[in-house]
Amino acid sequence: MHAPVHPPVHAAIRLRDLLTLAAPVVLSRLGIMAMGLVDTLVVGRYSATELGFLALAWAPTMVVLTTGIGLLQGVQVLTSQAIGAGRPDLTGAVLRRGLVYAFWLGIAAVVVLAGAGPVFLAHVGLDGGLAGGAAPVLRVLALSLLPILIVDVGIFWLEAHGRPLPGMWAMWAANAVNLGINLWLVPGDSGLPVAGATASAVATLVSRIALLGLVAAYVLRWPAARGYGVTATPPPDPAAAPALRRIGYGASVSYFVETSAFGGMTIVAGWLGATGVAAWAIVINVAAIIFMAPLGLATATAVLVGRAYGAGDAAGVRRAGLLGFGAAGVLTLGVCLGIGLGASSVAAGYTRDPAVQAVAAGALLLSCLFYVTDGLQVVAAQALRARGDIWLPAATHFVSYVGVLIPAGYVAAIPMGLGVDGIVWGTIVASAVAAGLLLGRFFWLSRGSRPSPPAG
Repeated sequence: MHAPVHPPVHAAIRLRDLLTLAAPVVLSRLGIMAMGLVDTLVVGRYSATELGFLALAWAPTMVVLTTGIGLLQGVQVLTSQAIGAGRPDLTGAVLRRGLVYAFWLGIAAVVVLAGAGPVFLAHVGLDGGLAGGAAPVLRVLALSLLPILIVDVGIFWLEAHGRPLPGMWAMWAANAVNLGINLWLVPGDSGLPVAGATASAVATLVSRIALLGLVAAYVLRWPAARGYGVTATPPPDPAAAPALRRIGYGASVSYFVETSAFGGMTIVAGWLGATGVAAWAIVINVAAIIFMAPLGLATATAVLVGRAYGAGDAAGVRRAGLLGFGAAGVLTLGVCLGIGLGASSVAAGYTRDPAVQAVAAGALLLSCLFYVTDGLQVVAAQALRARGDIWLPAATHFVSYVGVLIPAGYVAAIPMGLGVDGIVWGTIVASAVAAGLLLGRFFWLSRGSRPSPPAG
């Protein structure tokens, strides 16, 4: 059976379409970070030392988690392209293959992180008992990787179908679970043998299991899902699973490189001492929350670019990309203004420690210089993957974050004596390099009248 021929879709792509899809996706991504924000706020106000344990445990966890999420990006890309090609009936098979893939990735992630993570922390030269305090937190966070990777497949699939609201509501319901458990366990007066950062990790695990249950229930009860083949065993297709993995390889390399670089900066902050790592934890948590907004726009942009690419509409690919870049620029400029005016208040909201507040406030003000470029680079990278350009974003992220951020952040922070501000300066330069290269690549590929064949 041949796919029906569709007219170009670029005329139908409007800013309203992008924002209608992006708004709940942004709220869903903010829900992901809201868990981290709650964890950081509750633990930070309980103990600055415990906040350092939590930050160090999250550093390797985020590397493994985001690498796994990158490997699953093929679910969203292939679903969007199938819809654009007029074959939504093929998307159920994409979901089922993605779920199996996510299960085995999750098992591997738990084993690797729980086994190697504490060993890694013990051998990177951290001060005092930081590594020992972070190890039990890391082991609990490792267990939470299996449910979150499986649930991400369902959320990506629903978003590609233009249904981001169920994932958003499920995410915020899970946030309520996370908040309640944090407030109950972290202070240490619950009567249970767990408190502080480890208790916060337990809250993350339980809330992610709840999130998985909610998303699975929605997909199974969605009437259209049966028509898409969700409940049917997909027919044998030797090329399908490799195609799903191939897209994910490039995205996972990008995510691994970027999060490894920022995880490395957390280790550098740990070399600065307890005050430095606590202040950096605040800075990177705020930056990560802000990053969720352009990441949501990137997802919406990728869905629209993928549909246009699947329909063979080069003008639609260009228009969707331009809308995404413009929206990300405007949004992040507004965020810069807000953080610039309220840096001291934001720092005070995270911790009562005056030394940590002072360091974090200055670094937060400086970090406004990379919010715009960081937002533009993630939208450009997702747009490129959606149009079949798999490996260039990965190479760009390697150059920017390994070649620029790691050496620049280390030199500025320690040999030059700038401390946490030095790490931020490294991030500013790296984000600018990434944004310039990725935007240039997108516009270079958009010169033709039809999308070029997928790269890689």
